[in-house]
Amino acid sequence: MQNRQVSTTTPELKPQQPSRRFYGWEMVIVLALSLGRSAIYAVLQLAERLTEAPLADQTATVQTSQSRAEFFDFTYQVLNSLFALAPVALVIYLVFLHGGNPFRRWGLDFRRPGRDWLIGAGLFALIGLGTMGVYFIGRSLGVTAQIVPADVTEYWWTSPVLLLAALRHSLLEEVIMVAYLFDRARRIWPHASIWLIIIASSVLRGLYHLYQGFGPAVGNFLMGIIFGWLYARYGRVMPLVIAHFLLDAVAFLAFPLVLGAFGLDRI
Repeated sequence: MQNRQVSTTTPELKPQQPSRRFYGWEMVIVLALSLGRSAIYAVLQLAERLTEAPLADQTATVQTSQSRAEFFDFTYQVLNSLFALAPVALVIYLVFLHGGNPFRRWGLDFRRPGRDWLIGAGLFALIGLGTMGVYFIGRSLGVTAQIVPADVTEYWWTSPVLLLAALRHSLLEEVIMVAYLFDRARRIWPHASIWLIIIASSVLRGLYHLYQGFGPAVGNFLMGIIFGWLYARYGRVMPLVIAHFLLDAVAFLAFPLVLGAFGLDRI
């Protein structure tokens, strides 16, 4: 009798293409864990603000101290940024899970550093000037709270931690709201107009800034339109990440100086 050889190797499993329903639920879960949840809270915070006092008499702080003790404040600040990046890691993992390379697919890489930085710097200047204009109009009309980007106790580590927070915001918003959302929307609704996707993403971007008032919501909606159009045209999210990082870095580290330069520190 001959002994039969039993193969112990496991056949390679090819990644299966998920259904449109799977992508739909995946997108809902990702948004519920990240910026979709922020949008719901921002709407509620705005509603609460409107019942308390005029928006013009209120302040909206983006980054605040977490503890009076220096060690714990530093630890909380760093952990907040790291844990906030978990949804970004999740969407990257999900794309890899189904056989894709999100870094290549979304242009989240360093293949074109010169062009990415050039476009990013141009967007920073354009959006920065527009933001000042929208802020001025919103404050003048009384529909925007006084924005305090960073109210963090000054320590030796304050600036690096604020730059880390700026990087967190730029990656979270541009990777989730643009690269990931556009990717999944295209797979769920393959025949949908790209402008419908751009507008939907921009509306959500505006909603999660409503806690600052109506002005920043409109400004971020317009920012989403510009960013979405550029991504749809060139297919690279890195310039958007760079522009967003520069905007937040300047806001966190030098917002009073910027307001003073534009004469907006007295409104």
